[in-house]
Amino acid sequence: MSIIAIIAGLTFAGVTGWLLTRRSGELRATTPGAAGPDLSALGLATDGPTVVHFSAPWCGPCVGVRRVVDQVCGDLDVAHVEIDLDANPAAARSLSVLSLPTTFIFDAAGQQRFRAAGVPTATDLRSALKPLLA
Repeated sequence: MSIIAIIAGLTFAGVTGWLLTRRSGELRATTPGAAGPDLSALGLATDGPTVVHFSAPWCGPCVGVRRVVDQVCGDLDVAHVEIDLDANPAAARSLSVLSLPTTFIFDAAGQQRFRAAGVPTATDLRSALKPLLA
């Protein structure tokens, strides 16, 4: 009887973990909208898109985001900014960053176009940036 309970518990834990992380790193389109927070202090580029990602020295997955963002932005010649959550909590609050890593893509007009919590894939990041380069 105890083996069945252990198997049931492990199955439940596995399914729950999968449900909680299945959208991790997925870039979701955001609607450029009306007046949002003042983002002038973030150093967004005005001649093309900018990738902004929030990280912290203690965040393990942030290393993966840094690697992906550096690679894709270098290949496409896109500006990118890394913001330390511990050093700049006001910026994180203004963009409603609730977990690390969190990545944003802004267009040349400073409008938020995409957002991802977790580590986005290089393919997804590239696909989101290419239309903004035109």
